[in-house]
Amino acid sequence: MNIDEFSQIDFWEIILRTSLTFIILLVLARFLGKKQLSQLTFFHYITGITVGSIAADIAGESETPFFNGIISLIWWSSLTIFVGYIGLISRKARILIDDEPTIIIKEGKILEHIMKSVRLNIDDLSMMLREQGIFSTQDVHYAVLEPDGKLSILKKADQQNATKKDLHIHSLSHHHIPTEVISDGKILDENLHELNITKEWLMKRLKEKGIHSIEEIFYAEVQPNGCIYIDLKNDN
Repeated sequence: MNIDEFSQIDFWEIILRTSLTFIILLVLARFLGKKQLSQLTFFHYITGITVGSIAADIAGESETPFFNGIISLIWWSSLTIFVGYIGLISRKARILIDDEPTIIIKEGKILEHIMKSVRLNIDDLSMMLREQGIFSTQDVHYAVLEPDGKLSILKKADQQNATKKDLHIHSLSHHHIPTEVISDGKILDENLHELNITKEWLMKRLKEKGIHSIEEIFYAEVQPNGCIYIDLKNDN
């Protein structure tokens, strides 16, 4: 067998291994769930990296037996799903796996001993506060270090933004979030049903805006107050 024939066989083998690995990884991602995909904790972060590393090894390393790699990938994902299930039914297991929120600042006081226990220095804390638009620790009433490493802040009362309730401003209640009803020139019937509105109602509103064909619209959504936001395909 000459070099060209060997390269051709290796090429098609890599294509096949990569394609099968891609499909299996896509299926496993659905089973792992959104929590794993968002990498909420260090455990999920490490698991995500490991799954990706195994998949890359299967796809790109011809020396690795394909089925051995697939078994490893599926088994690792199964263990991750099992650990997630254990965390759902047991709070103690959940704390052991994901850790729990840690109070860093309590009633305006920095808890130095807690910061040492989580290996967080004052420069790191200041940086995390600045990322949330807080440039002085004296503005903070509570600060909680979450399991994903992010900092949740409760400002002191005099530093919090005033709400409409504080200013005694009446606001309309929102019955739904902004919902898309047209996407790329097609009506989304499921969303219309969810909003309890008809196509006739939608077309009437469009005609009021001088639009006579759905195909003219790239995107449209119904706002909580009943108004419609429209983006036309023709930007001119």
